[in-house]
Amino acid sequence: MYCHKFVLKSQYGTGNDNRLRVIRDAHNSKRDAAEEQHTDRMEDYLEVIYELINQKGYATAVDISESLNVSSPSVTKMLQRLDESKYLRYERYRGVNLTSEGIAVALNIREKHHLLAEFFEMIGVDRSIANLDAEGIEHHLHPKTLKKLQQFIKTFKK
Repeated sequence: MYCHKFVLKSQYGTGNDNRLRVIRDAHNSKRDAAEEQHTDRMEDYLEVIYELINQKGYATAVDISESLNVSSPSVTKMLQRLDESKYLRYERYRGVNLTSEGIAVALNIREKHHLLAEFFEMIGVDRSIANLDAEGIEHHLHPKTLKKLQQFIKTFKK
């Protein structure tokens, strides 16, 4: 146990105070980021809607419900929220159309996912696991980290 504490101290600074500060700062930067006016769940919906429209030419609440394995009332509430946030236009019983803002968010998440999955595969992670891990991380990637990851992948491929 003592050896374990020593290793942690040497990796993360002078002790628990430093690690707690890192956690607090990360938590506050996520919460306070002006650019993050949408949640992970909202991003998942926008990503699914974008993919459905690309595959089928349209997206309905039923399609979204089946894709995300959530109830129809939950989908309806989120579609109304996304409509109010100007990410899509939603008319009950008609379908969903993404706005340019909604498309931008979906494409951003898609790009993050692609980069993360590609990186994980480059280091030997199986494709299915790489995609699962990318799905969990894609919402939390800082833009500066994304840029560095893009540069790394580009350099590695040369």
